[in-house]
Amino acid sequence: MNFLITGGAGFIGAALANQLVRAGHSVRALDDLSAGDNAGLDARVLFTRGDVRDVPKLWGLLRGVDCVYHLAARVSVPESVLYPVEYNAVNVGGTVALMTAMRDAGVRRVILASSGAAYGEQTAQPVCENAVMHPTTPYAVSKLAAEYYVHAIGALSNIESVALRIFNAYGPQQQLPPSHAPVIPRFLQAALSGGSLVIFGDGKQSRDFVYLDDVVTALERAATAQNINRAIINIGSGADVTMDQLVDTIDALLQTQTHRLYNQEASAGVSRLVADISLAQKLLDWTPQISLRQGLAQILERDARFQLAAS
Repeated sequence: MNFLITGGAGFIGAALANQLVRAGHSVRALDDLSAGDNAGLDARVLFTRGDVRDVPKLWGLLRGVDCVYHLAARVSVPESVLYPVEYNAVNVGGTVALMTAMRDAGVRRVILASSGAAYGEQTAQPVCENAVMHPTTPYAVSKLAAEYYVHAIGALSNIESVALRIFNAYGPQQQLPPSHAPVIPRFLQAALSGGSLVIFGDGKQSRDFVYLDDVVTALERAATAQNINRAIINIGSGADVTMDQLVDTIDALLQTQTHRLYNQEASAGVSRLVADISLAQKLLDWTPQISLRQGLAQILERDARFQLAAS
């Protein structure tokens, strides 16, 4: 098959692109490199630097494409609170631009990488796809709006659309920016450096962490699965872990004793979020294979940044 991946140099996008070309597919990747790095892409991936809102560029990239993976987005929850205009422009405006270009090019299927963050605070856990949504941040609102646009324009334009609500993905080579860094690489860095670790809230809030390879497998299967048009599907581990339990697991793996500082003035986000993955098991024949401890061990084995720190 011929694929276009928007956000194809990002954390998930690059791993997906590399897996698809290894499987014998033709892959084009579009990324503005604001957060991604195309150095990690397989040489067989045809990379183009550009903005997902550039419709004329999209027209060229979409020629002959069978399926689009839409991963291009700004992805930091706390950053979205500071820059909601940018998050709306890229995450929502970019989705509308892509769907318009797909309509014009006659592409038949799009798979949106949505987010479990769109659920917000939920009393019933694990959360299933028909839960009433309570997005509480601009990032969460933008991902939910992207879902609506993908499905609405898809229905109007005869484009099959699927939204995968990906929970907290983690794995090797995850970006570690100086501010608003993802939880797992930040915690690993603190444990390996021997420094203090700042935990927002009281450490009791929990999240569903799903390993990168499992996410890529789910995305891959969504390209060819039957009877999933307009589907919304959770992609998570199906189990949650508190921030304190996450640090405990890291310490047990590294044989460290990380000093924890609790910043209870800072927002810790929702109190609990764990995915009901029964629909993914049914529609995609997908079940995550990598436990949290196994995933952390694979990061230490495969990510040179942490190998250096551990030596």
